[in-house]
Amino acid sequence: MLALRAPDGVEVRHLRAFVAVADELNFSRAAERLYLSQPALSRQIRTLERVIGCELLRRSTHRVELTLAGDALLERARPVLAALDEAVAAAQSVGGELSARIMSLWAPMFALAEPETSIEQMREEFESILAHTPMPADIAVRPVVAGGTPALELGEDPAMLYLHGGGYILGSAYGYRPLVGALVAATGVSALVPEFRLAPEHPFPAALEDALAAYRWLVERRGDPSRVVLAGDSSGAGLALAVLLSLKANAEPMPAGAALLCPAVEISGAMLTPTEAPHPMDQIWRTSVEAYLAGHPADDPLVSPIHGDLAGLPALLVQAATGDRVRPEAEALAARARERGVDVQLELYPADSHVFQVYWSFLPEAADALARAGRFVREALRDDLAPATRTA
Repeated sequence: MLALRAPDGVEVRHLRAFVAVADELNFSRAAERLYLSQPALSRQIRTLERVIGCELLRRSTHRVELTLAGDALLERARPVLAALDEAVAAAQSVGGELSARIMSLWAPMFALAEPETSIEQMREEFESILAHTPMPADIAVRPVVAGGTPALELGEDPAMLYLHGGGYILGSAYGYRPLVGALVAATGVSALVPEFRLAPEHPFPAALEDALAAYRWLVERRGDPSRVVLAGDSSGAGLALAVLLSLKANAEPMPAGAALLCPAVEISGAMLTPTEAPHPMDQIWRTSVEAYLAGHPADDPLVSPIHGDLAGLPALLVQAATGDRVRPEAEALAARARERGVDVQLELYPADSHVFQVYWSFLPEAADALARAGRFVREALRDDLAPATRTA
């Protein structure tokens, strides 16, 4: 039963109980209809009468009948409940349409989930999926070289280093412009997106080396690590954590914080929510893991940061979708970071897609998540914000 409340404090479930009894004029049949015990139904009716302040039903050993007050309530309760049911059905319909839209975008990628599919084919299809998301208006984009690593700047004087997802074998700074542009718009802070090297051409630690080089370049340009934040999605969020652990190991200064969108932090997949049947992405994930590790141990914290000592890391924002198979990794990361004294915020959103934030242009939960990430970034940088410069 719904637990919504009407403006006067009457619970919807009590209204439903009253209408069922008024329809049946029999408590036993109404209880069966509502899958309640008869005593529980009687309590709900008494609660409703107490809240309203008058008797609604007259009961006798053999008969139930409405009072005048009950007649008046019934006349008005039916359209209220009908309107509520219609609203819920509409919301479910829209939610289903949005899920179907996301699934249709991924269908061509799922079709490639075969051992014989080349990584080049996967890369092309992945870029095509990313291209379906519109680029936010008026965000200036220009190429730069950040510490020897090619990169894109979104806005001017970036203070955010964004590391893209794609399992270390897919994705590009160019393809991620729409998502990073939306984050730039939400934060008011410009971003640097390095084109770090991908596997299998460049296995671990190439991506980490490029990310560190870009971070050090950005810190030098900003003049202070506290004027920089990290951000990333999926494997890119895991890479951002690997950057933090490397900085810690080298006693280098930390950034002001890190926003991690649906972080993938255990590369072996051991923490993924199991599925009854093989998932289309399992093969793609296996391909990416083999390519990136190239024989390197999967429990190394620099490839699986969940196994690292998280003490001393800066403030973290961890976002996850409730229906995402990677959700357990995000929850475990937040729990372990909190145990080690890290200031961490965990946010769960009612979505099914991994990195649902990509769909900010049509998915309300994604837009809300980016807005919250924007607030986190602004608070991390405090008064040292350099607003994103937009084109005319």
